[in-house]
Amino acid sequence: MTAGPLGDFLHARRARLRPSDVGLADVGPRRRVAGLRREELAHLAGVSVSYYTRLEQGLSRGASAEVLDAIARALQLDTHERAHLDRLADAARRTPQPRRPRPEKLADETRDLLRAVDSVPALVLGRRTDVLAWNPLGHALLAGHLDLAQRPNLSRMLFLDPHCRELYVDWKRKARAVVGNLRSTVGKHPDDPLLAELIGELTMKSPEFVSLWRDHRVGPCDADSYELRHPVVGSVRVTQQTLSVARSPEQVLIVCTTPAGSASEEALTLLRQVSAPEPVRTAAAAATGSASVRPYPAAAQDH
Repeated sequence: MTAGPLGDFLHARRARLRPSDVGLADVGPRRRVAGLRREELAHLAGVSVSYYTRLEQGLSRGASAEVLDAIARALQLDTHERAHLDRLADAARRTPQPRRPRPEKLADETRDLLRAVDSVPALVLGRRTDVLAWNPLGHALLAGHLDLAQRPNLSRMLFLDPHCRELYVDWKRKARAVVGNLRSTVGKHPDDPLLAELIGELTMKSPEFVSLWRDHRVGPCDADSYELRHPVVGSVRVTQQTLSVARSPEQVLIVCTTPAGSASEEALTLLRQVSAPEPVRTAAAAATGSASVRPYPAAAQDH
C-alpha cells in the first residue's frame, strides 16, 4: 500500500520543519532526515509514534478531527493547508468512486459578465484551469500567438508553451502559485480523472512541475502582481485577481488590472488597439493620427 495523498502531504510538511522552528534542541543522534523526525512530530501533536507512523504510511485512515487539529498545530499549517489536510483525510476515509466528469459549460450570466468587463483583460477558467472563455484583450495579453477560438489549459501553457514561459518575468513565482492552486483542487476533487490526466501529463513533460508538485505547497491564486514581457507592447505590470462566479462555484473570473495613469495602463490601451478588428483599428489610428502598430507576431505552438 502506498502512503497516498494524505501521507505524502504529512511527510512533505514534516520535512519542511526544523527542530528550531518548534522549540526543540537539535541534539542527539545524527539526523538522517531533512526535517522533524516522526517521533518528534508525534510528541508535539500528543499522539503515539506508532499511530502517527501508520497515518503517514497510509495504514490508518480514521484520524479524528481532534487528532487532525493537533497534527495541524504541530506542523504549523496555515489556513489553506489546514483545509487541504481535512479534505485529504476525508478522501482517505472513502472508497473512490470513479465518475465521468460533466463538461464544464459557461452560463449565459457569466458570458454577460465577461462582456461587461471588456475594458480590461479577462477570462473565465474552469476548475482544471481550462479557458472556458476570454475577451479579446485577455486573449491578446496572455495568448495572442494562439487563435482566439482556441480554449487552452493555462497550467499546460505555463509549463509547456515557450511563449508563456517568456511572458512572465518571474516565471518561477507564477509557476509556484499555479501548482499550489492545482494541489488545492486535487484535494477537493481526488477522483477527477481529467484532473489526474493533466497532472500526469505535466509530470511526464516538465521537470520543473515535478519539483514543485513534490513540495506539496497549497494555496489559492487569489490576487498577485506580475511583470509581463509582452512581445508587442513591451513591459506590462498587471494585478491578476481571481473572482468567484456565483452561478458556477467551480469557475473563476480572472481580471488583469493596472494602476490608473500608469505606463502599464497605456500599454494595455495600445494592445487594445492592436487586438481590435481591422476596421476598428484603422478608425482608431485615423482618429488619433497614430501610425499603424505591428500585429502580434506568429509563434510556434508547443503544448
